[in-house]
Parts: sequence; C-alpha cells; structure tokens
Amino acid sequence: MNSTKIEGELKSLLKNSLDELAFQWLTSKLEVIIGSNSTKDLYLTYSLLSSKVNQDESLELNLEDESLQSYLVEQEADVLEISRIYLLVSVLNENPEFFEPKVANLIQVADTGELVTFLKFLILLPNGERFKHSAVEALRTNIATVFEAISMNNPYPATYFNDQQWNQMYLKAAFMQLDLSNILEVDTRANKDLARIISDYAHERWAASRDIDPLFWRPVSSFIDESILEDMKRLLESESNKENISGALCCYHASNKEAKKLLENYPELHNQVKNGEVTWENAIK
Repeated sequence: MNSTKIEGELKSLLKNSLDELAFQWLTSKLEVIIGSNSTKDLYLTYSLLSSKVNQDESLELNLEDESLQSYLVEQEADVLEISRIYLLVSVLNENPEFFEPKVANLIQVADTGELVTFLKFLILLPNGERFKHSAVEALRTNIATVFEAISMNNPYPATYFNDQQWNQMYLKAAFMQLDLSNILEVDTRANKDLARIISDYAHERWAASRDIDPLFWRPVSSFIDESILEDMKRLLESESNKENISGALCCYHASNKEAKKLLENYPELHNQVKNGEVTWENAIK
C-alpha cells in the first residue's frame, strides 16, 4: 500500500469518526510538529491522544482501499489506534530522515497500549523495515498482548523477519498455546530449520506425555526427511483424529515420495484430504 494513500485514507476515516474538536486538535498539532520538526510536540501529542480521543467513538469504516479496510477490520482497530498511526504515518511521510529515529525512540519508551498499537499497524508505516528492531524485541516479551500484536494476523513478520526470527516467533506462539491459524503465511515461510525444531519439540512433548497442537506440524510438509517420516507414522497411528488429520495433511502436501506412499496406507484419510473435506483451515478447529 502506498503510504501517501494510507495517510489520506486514515485522515478521512478520522474526520468522519472523531468529534470536531478532537480532529482539529490533532491536525493543528500535526502542523506544529511538521512545521517546526518538533520532537517534543511529537512525543507529547502521541501521549496526549489517549486523553483527547474518545476510544469508544465508533469507526465509520468506508474506505476506498479495500485491502486497508480489511486489515483494519481484522485488527479490530479503534479511533485511538488510528489516531496514533495517522500521526506517525504523517510525520514519516513528511520528513523521514528527521522523524524515523524520533519514532524509534518514541516506541522505546511507549507504554504497553502504545506499543501494541505500533506493532499491530507497523506494516502501514512508510519504510516499515526500518523499525524491525522493535518488532524483533517484541518476540522476547512476556507480555501476551505485545507478543500477540506482532505475531497474530500480522503480515509484518512474514514480510520482514529472517528465518531465525520467524522460527522464534512460531515456536513461542506454540509454546504460549496461541491459535497458530492466526499466523499469516505459514506455508511460504516454512523452512528446513523450523521443521527440525518442530520435530525436536514434539519429541520433548511426547516424552513428557503432553499434547501437541496439530496445527504445529503444518510447516514440515516440504521438509520431511527420514526422521520426520517416523513422526508422520506416529501421527497417522495416533488415537487422536486431529493428529491423524495433521499427519495426513503433511504427507499429502509433501514432496517426499515416501510420505505420499505412507498416506496411501490410510485410504479414508487420503481421500478426505484429496477431496478437500479436510484442510489446514478447517480440520483442526
């Protein structure tokens, strides 16, 4: 999405959703911040938005950009979050060289709510990759809302994280027992190291007689080797129907011929996957 277009869409959205005084206050502050390159006013305005904007105001979502509208709906955006992101997008569009380090510092001292907003909508900022440090830092947090903001229904990790960062996020989401179906682009970001980590983690869980989220296995399909093939046998022989389906989906979508051949020993499962009766999207719910 073009950042100038995003700025215009967010401004229109706020004009139709905020009360007139709040909208005028925000636009006047923006003029001061941009006109004088004021770091102090940027920080004060970002902080004061929570007292100036009525978070309970309903958003009138009627944007020209359907993808932006879908994203805001998916993230359950409210007027305070949109106000904060509009402020950041505007200053970064106007003078990125000056404001990028200021925004990075702002997020370093942000409270939890401000940080969650930043992470949820980071993908909308111009040159979003410049703020990857903050996104990676969020992977180390023990605050669930902060980790969920960067990992759940967020395209930023798939777009900008390297494999190590992506794998760390995926494994931590599983460890925190979050809904893995809310991680975007799992198939495209699957990699050999992650497949090995998944297998190792599964063995630890099995040794401790602990359950494993069947969705956890999704990234292994393209990386089934001799060791992981043994894991597939275990899933297909499990007394859990969800694990049976998980093993069947991995084997069906595998490039490994032995995995495909293994699935043929379970014709009912094979046909369920082949006919689209079970998929990663519907089978594990």
